[in-house]
Amino acid sequence: MVKPWFIAVEKFGPESGETWRKYIEYSGLNQLKEVVSLDDGLCPEVIKELSDQDWQHNVAEDYVCFYFRDLDYLLQKVADYSNINILATISDPKVDCKDLFQDERFEFVGYDLVEVHGGTSALTNCGGFKKAFENVELSEVGLISSLKRAREIQHMLKQHYPEEHHANCDVWAIWKMKD
Repeated sequence: MVKPWFIAVEKFGPESGETWRKYIEYSGLNQLKEVVSLDDGLCPEVIKELSDQDWQHNVAEDYVCFYFRDLDYLLQKVADYSNINILATISDPKVDCKDLFQDERFEFVGYDLVEVHGGTSALTNCGGFKKAFENVELSEVGLISSLKRAREIQHMLKQHYPEEHHANCDVWAIWKMKD
């Protein structure tokens, strides 16, 4: 079994009120029921600072230190929060991995393309990259359903938008913890 990293992020959907309405109007992503993403502008990390104890359980690497290896620890840490998503993630998967992480508490929701060393999703927070993908390709949570297509988009972003820093992306597989 693959061991993913876990992160707690704020939910972004219709319950976000006017902010959501304006986002849908701006983005044209009318199919969305919610954004499930590692984009820290749309779905910010819930944990903003790390305690000494957190460093025993987190991924102590550049740009991913708010991801945790220990799900139970993360769940305990965010137990008092509401309106959040707990996500299981695999960075840069080599094979389609939707069936590799088997935990009945989670469901696979798709692949995100997130700026390298940054937190911006090329799929949901850049206004679209028409030479790489069409907005209608995104699922109802703003993700791509197949790794093959996510890799094609990743390649086309680099090819057609070499000067755009948001187009230099890593592919992330994402599972969402069921409510």
